[in-house]
Amino acid sequence: MESKEDGFFDDIIKFALIALLIVVPIRWFIAQPFVVKGASMEPTFENGEYLIVDQLSYHLGEPARGDVIIMRYPKDPKIFFIKRVIGLPNETVEIQGKRVIIRRGVGTEPLILNESFIDPSRMRDEYATYVLGPDDYFVMGDNRIESSDSRSWGLLPRKDIVGRALVRLFPLDRINMFPGEESLTK
Repeated sequence: MESKEDGFFDDIIKFALIALLIVVPIRWFIAQPFVVKGASMEPTFENGEYLIVDQLSYHLGEPARGDVIIMRYPKDPKIFFIKRVIGLPNETVEIQGKRVIIRRGVGTEPLILNESFIDPSRMRDEYATYVLGPDDYFVMGDNRIESSDSRSWGLLPRKDIVGRALVRLFPLDRINMFPGEESLTK
């Protein structure tokens, strides 16, 4: 005869197994937590903010200009960064002063990004040109003077993009869906 205590422990084990079967695949393939570290995305994202990262969307589609992504640092894949997508595959990104210009090919008008959401005091005059290949992205932090990004370590391969910021959960007064979402082409 089974005691109440044995039945209780059996129930706990069953619950734990079911929870693992549900939680582990979600955590590995669909969404994962991320804590913002550093000042590279201030004031859009502050140090210590807690995010949920959508890992599924980019298996179904490609990152878009303006998306806030979580990525593996190409020089050390154990390190994760949060950045904004600026340049897309096969484009040329030109930085002229504080302006970012995207050239998308012969016969197309250049696109001057609208980054009015970035505080000018967090930018500096720079001049550089970056030519992206078919699998490359150009990413930058919103706090341009504090960001280690494609300007310093090069282009981001598609394989290093983990997902996009889906939900900001902490701090409580800044909870929102798709945090940092901005259109750069207004």
